[in-house]
Amino acid sequence: MKKLLIAITLLTSLVTIAQDKPKLVVGIVVDQMKQEYLNRFSSDFSENGFKRLINDGYSFHNTHYNFMPTYTAPGHAAIFTGTTPSVNGIVGNDWFNKSTGKEMYCTDDAAVITIGNGVESEGKMSPKNLLSTTITDELKLATNFKGKVIGISLKDRGAILPAGHFADWAFWYSKTGSFISSTFYGKNLPNWVTDFNNEKHYETYIQKGWELLKPKETYNESLTDNNPYEGKLYKKTPFFPYNLKDMYENNDAGVLRSTPYGNNLIVDFAKKAIEKEAMGRDEITDFLTVSFSSTDYIGHILGPRSIELQDTYLRLDESIAEFLIYLDKTVGKGNYLVFLTADHAGAENVTYLKDNKYDVTNTNSKTLRNDLESFSKTTYGEDLILDYSNSNVFFKKDVVKSKGLNLNEVKQTFKEYLHTQKFVKRVYTEEEILNSSGSDFYLNMIANGFDPVQNGELVILEKPGYLEYSATGTTHGSPYTYDTHVPLLFYGWHIKKGESFDRKEITQIAPTLSQLLKITFPNGTKAELLQEILNK
Repeated sequence: MKKLLIAITLLTSLVTIAQDKPKLVVGIVVDQMKQEYLNRFSSDFSENGFKRLINDGYSFHNTHYNFMPTYTAPGHAAIFTGTTPSVNGIVGNDWFNKSTGKEMYCTDDAAVITIGNGVESEGKMSPKNLLSTTITDELKLATNFKGKVIGISLKDRGAILPAGHFADWAFWYSKTGSFISSTFYGKNLPNWVTDFNNEKHYETYIQKGWELLKPKETYNESLTDNNPYEGKLYKKTPFFPYNLKDMYENNDAGVLRSTPYGNNLIVDFAKKAIEKEAMGRDEITDFLTVSFSSTDYIGHILGPRSIELQDTYLRLDESIAEFLIYLDKTVGKGNYLVFLTADHAGAENVTYLKDNKYDVTNTNSKTLRNDLESFSKTTYGEDLILDYSNSNVFFKKDVVKSKGLNLNEVKQTFKEYLHTQKFVKRVYTEEEILNSSGSDFYLNMIANGFDPVQNGELVILEKPGYLEYSATGTTHGSPYTYDTHVPLLFYGWHIKKGESFDRKEITQIAPTLSQLLKITFPNGTKAELLQEILNK
């Protein structure tokens, strides 16, 4: 009897050790989500979505991006690599390539082709431009490639970059209404993906149309419907209800992106991936990355104070609740670890601010490019600007040299000119950025986002509140808190309930996950950790 008890004790001990890691990690990124939305819309959320993560998990209320530019691709890359664009190489969604003299996209890969029912160009994508490993890569290595990693998003970059170099699959949405991938991951889509696509789930949502989820008086945290700061949704007046069938007939299935139903479709697909790929079914940890993009599309078009955006978050709250219940049933409570954050936040609409007596305005990149050209011709008799994009100024170095000019003096001359412009806060040269001491906060933010191989010779920092965007909707990209402050919630396996108001940085997520999972750090991270959820 005694021997039997000892054997049972040893067996129980072994099981405990075997289960000392979550069966599934789910990394959720909500595109363009401000921390403020968790507070502003709180009274209208259910108890089972965002509030479940907050009330039963750990909340970091003061989490920020520690670099500029705050765009989608750099944000996703930073979350999962634990490092900034200066190291991971993803310096924008797209950027000017010095070697080719052309614009390049963050996940471009001419060596692969689309698989699935998508447009040819939509699938020529892979993580090859990502220069460092991700937490998902390190999980693959730690499990000898037995742990599954799958990335899902409406956007290619939202699926590919989080899933890393070694992912089993990354899937993204095509304008055809199908989820597609590339030959980087395999020769053919898994049968379950083809079956899901053939069911044409997007049609169900388009047939529904978009009406308010709750009575109109619920939306008193937003401005009135069809306010002057909203853009048009596929040329339609921004006013409920929306006829999605009409939009679809005049465009394609891509219209679903700019409705809350894009998020619903992602949850439908994520549940199917967990089921068909048997994720979280054994003791080897799997990792699913889920990026909700509709919040970004709607935010850009209609702005942060629109009823449409609030309705999108109320619906996303329901989708998260549904997804958590599904995880409870399939993986089991306590067996999965979830974290939720955003790839960037977003600014207030600049016209709205101006109408309320804040002296700011929107700027135009084409106008600035033309102004730089005019200044150059007046000063030097020739246009010395090679490219202006992402707040970076690139010079025609060969022309500067052929004219016998000193490049450093040219940069200084343009810097002085730009400082005369009302919207410019500061201008930094490449040398100043690379020699940053860290004492200048904004220079340090720019340095963290700067790769000398891929960035320009000057970087422009606009003043707070100014936007390089249209008069309606909103955008992001700056180092100011309205673009850097994002939610960060941890929930589930080994996560105690609590909250912190200390400043945290987005690059702390991946190395903290490494410690929780007891695996190697991603190779570019500084390994600064979120101690609060490590101290059990």
